[in-house]
Amino acid sequence: MTTTKPAQPLDHAFTAPIEKDGAFPTYLTVPDSAAVLGTRRPVKVSGTIDGHPFSATLMPSGQGPHWLPLRAALCTLIGKDQAGAEVAVRLERRHG
Repeated sequence: MTTTKPAQPLDHAFTAPIEKDGAFPTYLTVPDSAAVLGTRRPVKVSGTIDGHPFSATLMPSGQGPHWLPLRAALCTLIGKDQAGAEVAVRLERRHG
């Protein structure tokens, strides 16, 4: 029997440019993520991007920081999808 861990509070805010290379069509690089999360493995998180709620799995880049993939619907909602556009991110919860 597996038990699901309750969500843990997380408070990590940063501003980052939208990127469009690599394994994800549209993503952000999360600065200091390995230190903040204590791992280089995938981590499910939730929070806000430009004030709009989101949930996603942070994926390890293989070179240190994690990548936060951005869904097209969220990019449409915040009105930003061009590479280089700055977004404000607040990671509020770590799940599982």
